Amino acid sequence: MKSTEILNKIKTYLGEEVQEESPKQALELAQLKLENGTVLEAEAFEAGNEIFILTEDEKVALPKGEYLMEDGKMLSIQEEGIIAEIKAEEEKEEEVEEEEKEEMKYVSKEEFNSAVEEIKGMINELKEHKEEKEEMAKQVKEELSETPAVEPIAHNPEVQEKFKVTFGQNRPETTLDRVMKKLTNN
Repeated sequence: MKSTEILNKIKTYLGEEVQEESPKQALELAQLKLENGTVLEAEAFEAGNEIFILTEDEKVALPKGEYLMEDGKMLSIQEEGIIAEIKAEEEKEEEVEEEEKEEMKYVSKEEFNSAVEEIKGMINELKEHKEEKEEMAKQVKEELSETPAVEPIAHNPEVQEKFKVTFGQNRPETTLDRVMKKLTNN
């Protein structure tokens, strides 16, 4: 039972008149989806209204930026959580067309010829660099062929160092010492 119902029952027992309160009208919020499926909620989708992202747990204010809605309209947010404007798809297309018109300009014959000459000059430079690179490669190859190869290193079998193991020189020789001498000094 709600607390208001409990108070009304108490008032009826005490003999006071109970005024029936009309339930508050629930504020109807409109919902719309973005192109990526995110659900947005606002009183009305008009400039100046608050707008929120509807999540499972809570409502989050929509961050600044421009968002494309499912119906193709562009939603612009200048201040976090407040709608700045909603542009129709046609306005967006008109802006794109204007930008394309500005970008598309015809080139005069002189500009075209100068550009072609510039490209030819770049190609000639590349050919010269290629020729220089080939000449340098030939020079390096000639220099390397003139120098003799490194002589191989040969093992000199004449020098052999024999080492002698001595165990405890200042004490009498034991059987172990004699066995070790025989093993190491053959």
